[in-house]
Amino acid sequence: MARRWSGPHSGHSPDSPHGRFRYGPWRGGPDPLAPPYDVRGALDELGRDVLAGGTMRDALHDLLRRGFDGRAGLDDLRERVRRMRREARRRGDLGGTLDQVRGLLDQALAAERDTLAAEPGEDARMAEMELATLPDQVASAVRALADYQWHSPEARAAYDQIREMLRTEVLDAQFAGLKQALSGGDPELLERIRDMLADLNSLLAAHARGEDTTDRFAQFMERYGDLFPEQPRDVDELIDALARRQAAADRLMASLSPEQRAELAQLMSDALADADLASEMAQLADNLRALRPGLGRGAVPMHGGPSLGYGEAVEAVAELADLEALGEQLEQGHAWSTLDDVDVEALERRLGAPAVRDLEALRQLERELERQGYLERGEEGLRLTPRAVRRLGETALRRVFEQLHAAGHGDHDEHRTGSSDEPTGLTRAWEFGDELPLDAARTVGNALRRRAAQHLDTLTADGGGGVQLLVEDFEVTETERRVSAAVALCVDMSFSMVQEGRWGPMKQTALALSHLIETRFRGDALQVIGFNLAARRLSPVQLAEAEPEWVQGTNLQHALMLAGRHVRRHPGAEPVVLVVTDGEPTAHLDESGLPEFRWPTTAATLRATVTQVDELARYGVSLNIFMLGDDPGLARFVDAVARRAGGRVFTPDLDRLGEYVVADYLRARRGR
Repeated sequence: MARRWSGPHSGHSPDSPHGRFRYGPWRGGPDPLAPPYDVRGALDELGRDVLAGGTMRDALHDLLRRGFDGRAGLDDLRERVRRMRREARRRGDLGGTLDQVRGLLDQALAAERDTLAAEPGEDARMAEMELATLPDQVASAVRALADYQWHSPEARAAYDQIREMLRTEVLDAQFAGLKQALSGGDPELLERIRDMLADLNSLLAAHARGEDTTDRFAQFMERYGDLFPEQPRDVDELIDALARRQAAADRLMASLSPEQRAELAQLMSDALADADLASEMAQLADNLRALRPGLGRGAVPMHGGPSLGYGEAVEAVAELADLEALGEQLEQGHAWSTLDDVDVEALERRLGAPAVRDLEALRQLERELERQGYLERGEEGLRLTPRAVRRLGETALRRVFEQLHAAGHGDHDEHRTGSSDEPTGLTRAWEFGDELPLDAARTVGNALRRRAAQHLDTLTADGGGGVQLLVEDFEVTETERRVSAAVALCVDMSFSMVQEGRWGPMKQTALALSHLIETRFRGDALQVIGFNLAARRLSPVQLAEAEPEWVQGTNLQHALMLAGRHVRRHPGAEPVVLVVTDGEPTAHLDESGLPEFRWPTTAATLRATVTQVDELARYGVSLNIFMLGDDPGLARFVDAVARRAGGRVFTPDLDRLGEYVVADYLRARRGR
C-alpha cells in the first residue's frame, strides 16, 4: 500500500530529526506503488491459442469471450443482451396508438349518436348524416371531425382527448418525462416548450456551423435543464440523447404498415395544430438527422403483447435499438474493434452496474496487454510483440526442461575446461602455458600454508614483511568452455501438419529453442526456416504469428538450401541442422528457381533433396531429423538420409517433441 505524508506534528518540520509523521492509505489517485497488472497468465492462454494456429485477434477474442479470473466474459454479456432483445420484441404492439385513437373515436361517436337519437329537429338529422359519411380510416375520420359541432359534451371530451393524447405522446417521445408534466394541460408549460424548441434549434444550428456553443449550452441548460432528465454535460451528449429518441421514432414509423404509417403521420400532424410548435418539431427532426446521419434506419420486428401508446412504442424501439447496438459492440466482429467501442452508459442502462464492472475488467486486460508491451495494434488489428514472443518461448522452454528433468537427462553443457566463459567453481595448479584466470586467494593461501609448514620467517629483500610466492603456490580458476553453434531449425509447415494437430507443438518447440539460445547461449546463431511448397526464413515473431496455409507441398530441398547458407555464414561455429517434418519431400525448386509440387514423390524431387543433404554432409553439418507420424515413405527416406549424412533420426511422441529437439541441440553443440 502506498503511503502519504500527512504533515509534521508537534511543531516539528518534516526535515527535523524529531519530526513526526502520520501514514495512511494513498488518496492522490492511482496507487503509485501498486504492482503492475499481472497479465502473464492471460498471455499464456493467448499464446496457447496463437501457437495452435489461431490469430492474435481470434485468441484475444476467445479469451475475452470466455472471461477470466472469475469475471463474466463477452459471451455471458451477449447472452443477457439476446434474452433482453427477445423480451423487448414481445413487449407490445407498435400500432397501439391507432388502436387507442380508434377506441376514443368509437367512444365519442357512440355518445354523440345516442345524444342525436334523443334530439328532434333537422339539425340532429343532418348531424347523423354527417357522422354516417365519415371516412373509414381513423386519421381521416378524426380530421373530418375537426370542425364538427358536437351535441354531446361527453363525445366532445372524448374527441378532445384524442388530440391532447397525441400531442402529449409526440412531445414525450422526443423529450423523455414531458408526458406527466403535460397531462395537466398547463398552457404556460406548452408555451415554455415552444420557447425551448426554438432555442434548441438555434443551438443545434450554431453547433452544426462549427461555432463554440459552450456558453450557449450552459445558458440553455440553466433555463430548460428540468425538461431533460438525462442531464447532458455538453452539446454532443444532448444531441446523442435527442437523436436516440428521434431514431427510435423513425424506426417505429418504418415498422408500421404503409396504411398505419400514413394514418399515424396524419394524426400527429393534426395533433400539433399549433403551427409554431409543428414547425419547430419538424426543424428539430431535420437538425438531428443532419447531425447524426444514418440513425433510425430499418424496421423493428416487434409482435405480441399489449397495445403501446406512441411514447411507449418509441421508448420500446429505443430500448431495442440500444440492445441491438450493444450486441454488435460486444460481438467485436471487426479487426479494428476494441472494447472501447462498447457504449458503457447503454450497458449500464440495460444490464446494470455489475455488467459494467465485468466489461471494465476485460477492458483493463486489453489495455494492459498493450501498455505493458505484449500486444501492439497495426493495420490488421492486434499482434504479438517480441516481448510477448519471448514470454511464450520462456513458458515453452520451462515445460521442456521440466520434461528433461523428469527424464533424468541432467546437465547438457560441455564440460571440457577452457579459457573463456563461466567459472566452474573449481581450481587447479597453474601449468606452463595456462591462460586461465589466477585465483589470488588460493595462491596466497598456498604460500602461507607452505611457510607455516616449513616454520620459516620469509621476508622481502628490503626487510619489509610479506609473503614470498613460489611457482608451486599459483592456482588458476577453471572455466567451462562454451562452444558456439550455427543452428538451423527447419520446421514443416505443410497442410498435413495442420490436419494432424502438429502445428502447435511445432511452433512451441521452435520458440523454446529460440528462447534457450537467446538467453543462455547468446554466442549461438539460430535461424528458423519454415517450409511447405517453398521455404522461408522466420523471426520468432513471424513464427508465432504464422497461420496455417492450405497449400500442398513439402519442399525440404529448399529448406536445406537456406540452412546451408545460414551455417556457412558462421564458419567458426559448430554447424547444426535440425529438421521437424511429417512427410517425405513432394516439392523442389526447378531450374528456374520456382517451386514444383509432385505427388507421389518423384525421382527428381528426391535427387534435388539428396543433393542438398550431400552438400551439408561435406561441410560437416550435424543433420538430425525428427519424424512425426508413421508415414512409411518418410521413414525410408529419413533412414537413407541419416546413413548418407551420418545423422540421426528421432521419432518422438508429439507432446515430447520440444524435449527431443532441445536435448539434441544441447548434445550437438558440445561438438561431435
